[in-house]
Amino acid sequence: MAGEPQADCLFCKIVAGEVPATIVHETETIVAFRDINPQAPTHVLVIPKVHYPDAATLAAAEPQVIADILREARTVAAGDDIEETGYRVVFNTGAGAGQTVFHAHLHVLGGRGLQWPPG
Repeated sequence: MAGEPQADCLFCKIVAGEVPATIVHETETIVAFRDINPQAPTHVLVIPKVHYPDAATLAAAEPQVIADILREARTVAAGDDIEETGYRVVFNTGAGAGQTVFHAHLHVLGGRGLQWPPG
């Protein structure tokens, strides 16, 4: 059921503390942790504690949680000293867009020049 933890979801397991992660920030609604395959010096995933398969589904069901994710992305950027130099936030929604874990999550990338288009 949407919103409920999924037994087979890696990110739900991280939220529950069943799988280790390098957590850099946490609130009542989100957990932020370092990506295990970083694409930039700062590459942090900001995830909701509730399970929705992608950003679009989460936004439709719980718009305040999407707002929390975006707000806390800024906190992550500030914590890694990239807020002033710039950073990128990315939601991949669907396999065709590169989403590999089907639990909504935001990538915060920075610490180097980021080209556009991203590729």
